[in-house]
Amino acid sequence: MNRLARESSPYLLQHADNPVDWYPWGAEALEKAQQEDKPIFLSIGYAACHWCHVMAHESFEDENVAAILNEHFVSIKVDREERPDLDRIYMAAVQALTGSGGWPMSVFLTPDGLPFYGGTYFPPTPRHGLPSFTQVLSAVANAWQTRRRELAEGGLRLAQAIQRQMFPLEPETLQSQTLQPAILHQAVHSIRQSFDPRYGGWGGAPKFPQPMILEFLLRYALVTGDAAALQMVIHTLEAMARGGLYDQLGGGFHRYSVDAHWTVPHFEKMLYDVAQLARVYLHAWQLRGDPFYRAIVEESLDYVVREMTDPAGGFYATQDADSEEGEGSFYLWTPAEIRALLGDQAAPFLAAYGVTEEGNFEGRNILELKGSLAERQALAAARRRLLEARQRRPAPRRDEKVLTSWNGLMLAAFAEAARALGRADYRQVAARNADFLLRALRLDDGRLLHVWKDGVAKIDGYLEDYAGLIDGLLELYQTTFERRWFDAARELADAMLERFGAPDGGFFDTSADHEALLVRPRELQDNAVPSGSAMATVALLRLADLAGEPRYSDAALASMRLLLPLLARYPLAFGHWLTGLSYALAHPRQVAIVGFPAVDDTQALLAACRDGYRPHQVVALGAPGDPAPLPLLRGRDLVDGRATAYVCFDATCRPPVHDPAALRDLLEEKGYGPMR
Repeated sequence: MNRLARESSPYLLQHADNPVDWYPWGAEALEKAQQEDKPIFLSIGYAACHWCHVMAHESFEDENVAAILNEHFVSIKVDREERPDLDRIYMAAVQALTGSGGWPMSVFLTPDGLPFYGGTYFPPTPRHGLPSFTQVLSAVANAWQTRRRELAEGGLRLAQAIQRQMFPLEPETLQSQTLQPAILHQAVHSIRQSFDPRYGGWGGAPKFPQPMILEFLLRYALVTGDAAALQMVIHTLEAMARGGLYDQLGGGFHRYSVDAHWTVPHFEKMLYDVAQLARVYLHAWQLRGDPFYRAIVEESLDYVVREMTDPAGGFYATQDADSEEGEGSFYLWTPAEIRALLGDQAAPFLAAYGVTEEGNFEGRNILELKGSLAERQALAAARRRLLEARQRRPAPRRDEKVLTSWNGLMLAAFAEAARALGRADYRQVAARNADFLLRALRLDDGRLLHVWKDGVAKIDGYLEDYAGLIDGLLELYQTTFERRWFDAARELADAMLERFGAPDGGFFDTSADHEALLVRPRELQDNAVPSGSAMATVALLRLADLAGEPRYSDAALASMRLLLPLLARYPLAFGHWLTGLSYALAHPRQVAIVGFPAVDDTQALLAACRDGYRPHQVVALGAPGDPAPLPLLRGRDLVDGRATAYVCFDATCRPPVHDPAALRDLLEEKGYGPMR
């Protein structure tokens, strides 16, 4: 066993018995490289990564490969989910060196951390235009001996280029950036140009779900009435939920589709995908009322409760693509297996889910909904029977670490679904998760930690941890109206502003007292999850409206101005930023309701706020005479002894109302307008 046996990350533990003399990232490995004057081989991946497993089996378990690595390199293995800072820095290097990136990521560094060569997967023998991994190792070892100065100089230039990427605009340019609706209109035009009208989504194979773009388009369609924007969302949501990307039996989404039509997924399941997509489908249901969307939300969240929740209350990170029988085998079916389980119900199920003798994946079938939604509903009992049988199969491996940032995303999904769907059980799941995160991953001084597993929390929290948890807590407050969730969100926001601020008004991904790295990372583009900066911006805008404190919105708008010229030009890379800009320009409503929570007139006003899709508002509720009300509730009381709603927007408060219909009128969308 190598040093990785002492780690808690399931990904690192998967490599603990490799013959490679692996080190985790840390002082021991870096000092060894300096002392022995050896280059570093840095391998970054994650537990659910199929090709990470392939390269591990082909190369890292091979004695000959290990001998080369152990003689010529200091080998460091990193879990990208534990160390997103390292992943972002060295992914930027690989993308600059090769024009693309992905995992497993393989990077070669000087002893002081400068990247000079890299790639992703390298095969054991040359194929598909790729050199073998041993050829790469030999060439790099030779170059280190013969061209060391050249490599170091190239690494320094690369580090400088990565540093420049962190600051996209010159300081004098920032002051001239104004928040205008034209940016949103131009972004939607660009999004429409790259839309796939046949299968939905954007781009070809592989095709990713793009929940942030879908969310932005929903909000844009709501405010503008743009039917074409809404149709892009509806077409994509139905295609994804009918296809193999969606787990037709167990609920939840796989990471992406290897084809353009959502049939064959890359079978791993990531918590962040399920969280983001559950919210998009929830919002589509609120807007359209389609019971199919509601079913997708509930099946996805029920999957998380059933299979991805730790007894302590945290949500697990991922499920693997592989099980004992190979990639995706857990999810595949033959007609004979289905007939044996369903008997007389087999024929309609086979027809509705496109199951054939030849199959659609390696001779077996990934279930796709080919039939009508009515047939889907009629086959609910059959799906449950197949799911029960599937649960007896060897299950995919599960990465049971709990990540604060991803838990924040899922917390928000459960909290919002609880109030929208009237699910008290989801409310309990959300409250338990929030309590766990604040208890297990927040230190006494208010700082967050990034990861928890088996009772141990570690690694300084990143910007995305603070921002994701703030967003989740704000959603939970607006579901329960328990003051403690708002207070925790505001405390975290104050810590975030203090510890992560950048000189141009934006944010860094790491705190001011974080470990010194090659550069201080700052991811501005959204990826599979929103960038930490985008999440911070959106969370601060909403907190500002609840707290009535302009310093939060000032910080958010300063951050947003960094990227305004890029949002319209490259919208697919900045979906969550566009959501934030949409919120800022949509005349968001601040709603304060004063009344006794259990009384009918109070509940009627709350129902008006929760009626339909209302993403551009915040709601606070307080009882009359509360000695320590939320800022939005201060100075407000019952009028004529009845529950009363106070609505403010555009820096102006309207007269208080008692009638739910009058409240709905005040909450109606007004359209986009430039910021004052």
